[in-house]
Amino acid sequence: MSFNQVNIERIFMKWRGVSYDVGRVMGMNWRPIFEAVVIQRELEIIKNDLHCNAIRICGFDIRRLSIASEMALKLELEVLFCPEIWHKSQEKTLNYILKAADAAEILNAKYPGRLIFGIGSEFTLFTQGILPGKSLMKRVRHPMFWDNIKAGKHNEPLNFFLAKITNAVKKVFHGKLTYASLIWEKVDWNIFDIVCVDHYREERINDQYIDMLKPLFDFGKPIINSEFGCRTYKGAENSGAMGFGIINFPTLGLHQIPLIGRFIKPRIKGVHVRDENLQANAITTTLELLKNAGVDGVFVITFVTPIFPYNDNPKYDLDMSSFSLVKSYTKGNKGLIYPDMPWDPKKSFYAVANFYSGL
Repeated sequence: MSFNQVNIERIFMKWRGVSYDVGRVMGMNWRPIFEAVVIQRELEIIKNDLHCNAIRICGFDIRRLSIASEMALKLELEVLFCPEIWHKSQEKTLNYILKAADAAEILNAKYPGRLIFGIGSEFTLFTQGILPGKSLMKRVRHPMFWDNIKAGKHNEPLNFFLAKITNAVKKVFHGKLTYASLIWEKVDWNIFDIVCVDHYREERINDQYIDMLKPLFDFGKPIINSEFGCRTYKGAENSGAMGFGIINFPTLGLHQIPLIGRFIKPRIKGVHVRDENLQANAITTTLELLKNAGVDGVFVITFVTPIFPYNDNPKYDLDMSSFSLVKSYTKGNKGLIYPDMPWDPKKSFYAVANFYSGL
């Protein structure tokens, strides 16, 4: 099957979705408060107002993943169930994924054909033993990191680990499987039902963005871009997902410390200008490119990031560094558009909603 044939056959996206974080954990819990009533309402908005028919539910806590996934399934959203554990050994990662697969199978049996299980994401970066280094920072700062990537030294240990996990997971989970890969991970997609790649568009690869996806069509399987988006400040379109944004993370970390944290206000590094139009345009341009390329599914990152709240003062506007489609508020403040929610839609929310409603 040629790329052009695939392009013609897949012009309309089957899965039109957004990434939804129920509590990823790296350094801190990215969603410290998990309230069922808020989750339920947000999922309703995602389906009815954002016009999604699918959702990628991510996080560490398996109970949270199960609760949110069942809520989404009851709303007739298709679910990409994505348990995430970072910086652990391969043995601990495997044990965790198997526990998540048990939970996912309960939902799969109850809602057959509506849940896809993701065995993990970007293992080369986030799991020990693929490349040297015990943590993400130690791996990417290793003097041989990019040399090893260019030489493809990560691919053999990665595929060995992926095969080990899928073989174990298939004994307990009986639905469709995938893995959220990096574009430069040469995954053996023959062992999966769906090809998934976290593929951001930014200045360095703008001209090659779609061409980089073309080899994935050769597997003859559905293709999903499982993660892409743009932050909310001028210049963000040039960086994709590179780096850690523009937040002063020491101030954010100190803010989490009991007692003294209230005296330290998280802030932005340097001087930046908020630009919601830029975020909205960057996302819709990417969506249009992916649609024309013929991918089967997309999940824009991300719906909400409560730990990066909006502030009128640019120095403290952490939402500028956020990929989220809504801007979160603090101190119990509620939104104007959705008065029952602690956030308001950004321009990217409406841009994505308009794009999805037109498909």
